[in-house]
Amino acid sequence: MDDRHGLRYVDLAREDAGEGIFPPEIARVLDTINRKVAASESLDAIMAFVFESSQAIGPSDRIGLAFVVDDGARVVSRWVGAAYQPVLLGQGYGEEMHGSSLEALLRGRQLRIIDDLAAYLQEHPDSRSTRILVNEGVRSSMTCPLVVEGRPVGLLFRSSRQVAAYGEQQVGLHLAMAERLAQAVEKAWHIEQLAAANSAYMEMLGFVAHELKNPVASMVLDGHLMLEGYVGDLTQAQRNKVERIIAKGEFLLGLVRDYMDLAFVEGAGLKVDPKAGMDLVADALEPAIDIIRPQIEAKGMRLETDWPKDGLTVDGDPDLLRIVAVNLVGNAVKYGNESGLLRVTAARADGGFRMSVWNEGPGFPESQRARLFRKFSRLQTPELLKQKGTGVGLYTVARIVRLHGGRVMAESEPGKWAEFSIEIPQPLQSPDEAGAGIG
Repeated sequence: MDDRHGLRYVDLAREDAGEGIFPPEIARVLDTINRKVAASESLDAIMAFVFESSQAIGPSDRIGLAFVVDDGARVVSRWVGAAYQPVLLGQGYGEEMHGSSLEALLRGRQLRIIDDLAAYLQEHPDSRSTRILVNEGVRSSMTCPLVVEGRPVGLLFRSSRQVAAYGEQQVGLHLAMAERLAQAVEKAWHIEQLAAANSAYMEMLGFVAHELKNPVASMVLDGHLMLEGYVGDLTQAQRNKVERIIAKGEFLLGLVRDYMDLAFVEGAGLKVDPKAGMDLVADALEPAIDIIRPQIEAKGMRLETDWPKDGLTVDGDPDLLRIVAVNLVGNAVKYGNESGLLRVTAARADGGFRMSVWNEGPGFPESQRARLFRKFSRLQTPELLKQKGTGVGLYTVARIVRLHGGRVMAESEPGKWAEFSIEIPQPLQSPDEAGAGIG
């Protein structure tokens, strides 16, 4: 022990580390932590329970949790609970590990107890985190690595505004909590890493798609101007070549639209922004058909529409429902037969409204149904694989419909037709209230 500030270490490999006979109230807390971790409760819920419970069984004015990140190069605060305000060292606070006392702590697999943080700060004036904690009023602390299969994944901090607050029983309790929390922390860290990677991927995808949209659209427009003779007469061979360029450009525009929609609906915090009394026909269906009309005409498909003549007034997000309509109509055209029938319908349904898109075409076998609404998934049938696609259109539809508290359905007679429909309740319900799903 360092007598000046009561600095002590406990080796995590010590035979009795984290073990011991605890009073019943402490044993119950540890057992509940075990059950919450086993039940895969969220890290925030587990830590909130740890903080609330620990105040009743020992000095716990403050509990903090940090992740070890960047291959051990940094430590970042992930969760903080305190019985006082203000909290100056909060979530998101980070420090470099190299040369720090935490690096030595992790390397040595030791729990550290500091009985007098103010005295410790006098001896270590360069410790920024200690200075902040002292300014919060913290006077003693315990810091323990969280280790999974020999790898440090984080740190558990427990602090008190009293000097010399932690005796042997509290040290054992802290070690026991750390042992139980380690795997939950590692799992949460992996989940957050995946979420951050997905967010960055979607952001990049949206940016690239947006940057491609205007030049490709300009290329397609120039092609149409050439076909219409604005730059002079073309030979038949030249017309054929320009038509192929236009077709490729329109295919690229379809990809761009799919990926922009995906980046939008996968964006952080996407919510439905409902408008009361929107016209589903004027605000979603007719604009969607206008967008897809060039492809409809290129395939010589016969379009039929069936909806109320005076429109269909509903509550919903016009922008999101337009994306749904574009994807459903575009999907039906892409996989429909040349010169086949395309039918778009909308009507009131029990407790809401229904929109359907039907097409003559190869349809899909029942064995492939489970693949329909999965991201980047395509049906593995020879007829459908002939068409190039992203595998995100129907996923986007399903995500938006669920956000409206509705459901999406698919029916088919293989080799003859396919129909995709959505039903959205009125008034709108949350996905949990509606039991939203796929039929």
